[in-house]
Amino acid sequence: MEVKNKRKIAILFGGCSSEYEVSLQSSYAVITHIDTKKYELILIGITKTGRWYLYQGEIAKIPEDNWFNTEDCIPVVVSPDKELHGILLLKEQGIETLSLDGALPILHGKNGEDGTVQGVLELAEIPIIGCNTMSSALCMDKETAHRLARECGIKVPRSYTISKVEIQKLEQIKVFGKELGYPLFVKPLRAGSSFGITKVNKPEDLQAAVDHAFEYDSYVILEEMIEGFEVGCAVMGIEELTIGAVDEIELSDGFFDYTEKYTLKSSKIHVPARISPEKAKEIQDAAAVIYRGLGCSYFARVDMFLTPEGDIYFNEVNTIPGFTSHSRYPNMMKAIGISFEEILSRLLEM
Repeated sequence: MEVKNKRKIAILFGGCSSEYEVSLQSSYAVITHIDTKKYELILIGITKTGRWYLYQGEIAKIPEDNWFNTEDCIPVVVSPDKELHGILLLKEQGIETLSLDGALPILHGKNGEDGTVQGVLELAEIPIIGCNTMSSALCMDKETAHRLARECGIKVPRSYTISKVEIQKLEQIKVFGKELGYPLFVKPLRAGSSFGITKVNKPEDLQAAVDHAFEYDSYVILEEMIEGFEVGCAVMGIEELTIGAVDEIELSDGFFDYTEKYTLKSSKIHVPARISPEKAKEIQDAAAVIYRGLGCSYFARVDMFLTPEGDIYFNEVNTIPGFTSHSRYPNMMKAIGISFEEILSRLLEM
């Protein structure tokens, strides 16, 4: 049965991020699995250069990256008018307004998960279906996220953060590397999906890894490598939390970089993880502590490491994880009996 006064929900896709293409795939899956008898979807595409458009064309063009054209797109901006809580359509014949009941950003990485888009939506008082500005910014900043997780009683890897100003201090970087031990990881402080990350096995490769990471951010973090394997938890909710089955990443070589995440050439993902029920419950409890400690809401994926000794270490929180029907987050929820359609239904009903 179709609802008469359907709530208008904006789906934001694309974005100024190195994960633009992934956003198109995730957004397509989300758009095609939402019950359009209950919700009116307002599709807002953001180009790689940062232009916002109301997209009114065929949905199938989105994953093919053929969505942007003059026939299907109307330029839009978010209105700062709190009474409108919506967008302005910049049509040739004049400006039209469109109020929104909520916005679901499916924008991965920088300029999507880092609180920038969330801040724009909050200024306009458009309800965000996802983590808010503060939580998004905290989770994207690896050092701040680790500090807060540590305060919550969760173990975190030892690390050092350096700025571009300190890049000249080669000797200091070498000291940090020696203190952390090799192998270690060099990462951009605020970047998504493993872009700019290098596993450094020996001191002579450290400088090149640092230079590479600085291509993605003005701050870089040197982080000790935790022995063991990566596990993840899909968490959903605001006050009451639903936590999916723990998954496990099995690597045959290297680390779970961008290529591996989307090709699985030399790795496998096991859902549920091949661990005891007791350890899985411990990991789920830790995920809940991290989720609440970092102020997350609606949904997020909490990634951790499990050592051979059974210790749990925090890795990171993805506030907008991959959202295709075969991505990790939906699969962890599927393992506890929640379908992709039901995930979206629950998020919109919150």
